[in-house]
Amino acid sequence: MKDEIFSVLQRVGRSFMLPVAVLPIAGLLLGLGASFTNPTTIKTYGLEAIFGDGTVLHSLLTVMSAAGGTIFGNLPIIFAVGVAIGMAKAEKEVAALAAMIAFFVMHVSCNAMLQLTGKILADGSIAPGVLEGTIASSCGIMSLQMGVFGGIIVGIGVSILHNRYHKIVLPDALSFFGGSRFIPIISTVVFLFVGIAMTFVWPVVQDLIFGLGNVVTGTGYIGTLIFGIVKRALIPFGLHHVFYLPFWQTGVGGSMMIDGQLVQGGQNIFFAQLASPNVAHFSADATRYFSGEFIFMIFGLPGAALAMYRCARPEKKKVAGGLLLSAALTSMLTGITEPIEFSFLFVAPMLFGVQVILAGAAYMIAHMLNIAVGLTFSGGLLDLFIFGILQGNDKTSWMLIIPVGIVYFFLYYFAFSFLIKKFNFKTPGREDDDEETKLYTKADVKARKEGAAGAGDELSPVIARALGSKRNITSVDCCATRLRCSVADSELVDQKLLKATGASGVIVKGTGVQVIYGPKVAVIKSNLEEYLATAPDVEPEADAPAVEEQAETTAEAPAAAHGEHEFYAPVAGTAHAITEAPDDAFAGKMMGDGFFIAPADGNVVAPCDAEVMFVFDTKHAIGMKAADGTEFLIHFGVDTVKLGGQGFEVFVEQGQQVKKGDKLMQVDLDYVKANAPSDVCLVIFTGGQAVHMEKSYGVKALDAVASY
Repeated sequence: MKDEIFSVLQRVGRSFMLPVAVLPIAGLLLGLGASFTNPTTIKTYGLEAIFGDGTVLHSLLTVMSAAGGTIFGNLPIIFAVGVAIGMAKAEKEVAALAAMIAFFVMHVSCNAMLQLTGKILADGSIAPGVLEGTIASSCGIMSLQMGVFGGIIVGIGVSILHNRYHKIVLPDALSFFGGSRFIPIISTVVFLFVGIAMTFVWPVVQDLIFGLGNVVTGTGYIGTLIFGIVKRALIPFGLHHVFYLPFWQTGVGGSMMIDGQLVQGGQNIFFAQLASPNVAHFSADATRYFSGEFIFMIFGLPGAALAMYRCARPEKKKVAGGLLLSAALTSMLTGITEPIEFSFLFVAPMLFGVQVILAGAAYMIAHMLNIAVGLTFSGGLLDLFIFGILQGNDKTSWMLIIPVGIVYFFLYYFAFSFLIKKFNFKTPGREDDDEETKLYTKADVKARKEGAAGAGDELSPVIARALGSKRNITSVDCCATRLRCSVADSELVDQKLLKATGASGVIVKGTGVQVIYGPKVAVIKSNLEEYLATAPDVEPEADAPAVEEQAETTAEAPAAAHGEHEFYAPVAGTAHAITEAPDDAFAGKMMGDGFFIAPADGNVVAPCDAEVMFVFDTKHAIGMKAADGTEFLIHFGVDTVKLGGQGFEVFVEQGQQVKKGDKLMQVDLDYVKANAPSDVCLVIFTGGQAVHMEKSYGVKALDAVASY
């Protein structure tokens, strides 16, 4: 259940990225337009002759400001369409159209109900006694003030209808309205009633939202600290978008009357104040959800990068320096921190814990110092220049970021240096030589060195193979730094191979897979989608770099191919080469070489003295490490992960040492045969060893069956 919830939240979070992606250009237009048409700014910098009233540039900037403002003013429908596109699994353009229709239908239904209940008068005005701000115009329709929540509700609802009914088959007389044409129809009907229901439900929800907002704002600086810590802590799970967006865009983040209009959400308040000529200082209570990011993104994390570079081994400093310099510049210029954070997140979680605390404190410090610098996406130098420096220190207190930032630079530097050396963390440049992954093709290495734009075309087949091939991939999307995919069977995901494609980290939770590539991920995602449109269900074996490397290793060490180590059968039955496995993923050696046994009974024993590395929650597979360091996987059945552990009883646990012949699991063969595609017992060597079959006929448990 937890994995399923994570998968759903991941899809919701990534669907936010399409509408969020428009905010930087909207903020840029509004920021530049409002800045250089503001009489105070023009007078302060002596720019009357260039930007003064009546000049060509003044007229152009006024239009720019209006263009940016209309995007922020219509975010609800933008989110409705964007979320529907992001969560629809196919025919996304149909989902987009249905979402737009549903959005209008819902608000018109709300309008009609509000008129029937007397909250909106016949002349279109709001009745006396209605709480101010609860009814507002949405795309020209007077309706309940739902903000982006209304758009998100429409987007999620339409995507659910779309994914369920876009292939519906209707009776012959109505067949024209079947398939994708049915989605706008069913969406219209459903959201007609959603609009009616909202007139009763939303006031209650609105009270809860304002109540939550009051709790957050009422806790002052401590609330800001908690917000910052939680947001940064959610980064590894990719759920930070789900968490912070309500604070930026809805009443959860506070509300304020600006020029006679009620504005909700921290980011919306900032941009409304930016466009207003009547604001002396931007509200730090509104910007506390992002102003602190400039402190640790521009100053703190580069200090951490310098610490990791200084702690690198001398022979690896050059390589580590290039990697860390690029990551530090990315953080400073764009505010995208994941290239740095993921360089130490997996190898030294303690360092990430320090980062979470220090980053959370930066939000609180900015709030305490009344720093009020806005942003569109993240806290880099570009946003600092436009929304801090250009607006003037009197409005933003941006100059206080510099001394605090310098302190943060040294704080990160010394904290990271001390912890890396004390605990010998394997940060970039400190890895053991034998831990380096060497799964690239020569073409990949050449393309990455040259920075060729076409490298993604060569990477796509490798990424697809690492995700279990085309037939295992159910959706592909990305956020600012991560390729976000859903897969049918997460067991088929090869994390080593994904990291070999240039990823700085891989997260697999349930059917959700996140591959961290950094800012170049949008190109990788586009290339992958183009490749999957015409790709075979399973990539040809010749395209797999892992197989190529195995072949090269075999050629260099022929003795190993013929077998220096004997391996014994974990179960009685009939042994076969892995290439005959009843599953293309295993037969194609995507997870490694090995063999399988058609079992005669369900008694599975340890084939050698070994350590149990892990036991799958569904009990159908056990990862082990032999005394000589060989890692292998005993996988019982095909697609047996879907059995949820039924039919399996496991007698070992992670970390346990077992002797050859110790009982590992007992399998109900009758149940597995009846409920899974196959009941074969597969043994996969995950370390890249080439396996030589000694037998291809009946064996007993612990008979010599192969060598490696």
